[in-house]
Amino acid sequence: MSLADLRREYTLSGLRRADLDPDPIVQFTKWFEQAAGSRAGGKFRRFCINIYKSIFLAETSAPMDVNAMTLATADKDGRPSARVVLLKGVDPRGFIFFTNFDSRKGQELAQNPKAALNFYWHSQERQVCVAGDISKLPDAEAEAYFKTRPRGSRIAAWASRQSAVLPNREALETEWKQLEAKYPGDNVPKPPYWGGYVLSPIRIEFWQGRPSRMHDRFRYTKQTDGSWSVERLSP
Repeated sequence: MSLADLRREYTLSGLRRADLDPDPIVQFTKWFEQAAGSRAGGKFRRFCINIYKSIFLAETSAPMDVNAMTLATADKDGRPSARVVLLKGVDPRGFIFFTNFDSRKGQELAQNPKAALNFYWHSQERQVCVAGDISKLPDAEAEAYFKTRPRGSRIAAWASRQSAVLPNREALETEWKQLEAKYPGDNVPKPPYWGGYVLSPIRIEFWQGRPSRMHDRFRYTKQTDGSWSVERLSP
């Protein structure tokens, strides 16, 4: 089968203007909780989705990471790059994630503090596209989150000079072992070059798949007074 022949129909649901919360962060949280299966009100929807998956999707399909998001950044010359990172919080400020400030994305965000996010929940036939301005989280907040990470992940934050060239795998593992000995027990401090970002949205789009590619799309745009306008977009 050629790539041109790969296609599917989107049949699970639709999206009406009346379904949307006036606040896109609230709307995102609602969709996120439904994707994670944590809303009691979504029991019938989850039942339908499970039936759909049992018929059309392989039983061996791995569960998706609902907090996985594509983060797109650009350098000072406008050259874009993208990668998948994990959402670690969402609140009225925006969307929160953590990384090494010296990584490629960290360097690009320092040069051009604007970014975009994309969430795709295939079992819900939904995606959310976000664009906005980036700022660093307060260090105390990053410190508090760092302490919740597994010990191995905290050591890895020291061992990995993210995006730097490595001579081989052994060099990385040797560094990890040395740091494991240096920081015994649970006493692994946060590296000074590691922390969090918050993307404060200026635009959020909600996309619901529909049959025959007649999808539902709604765009929230932030106004100068802090309110949000909502518009339906052509699919």
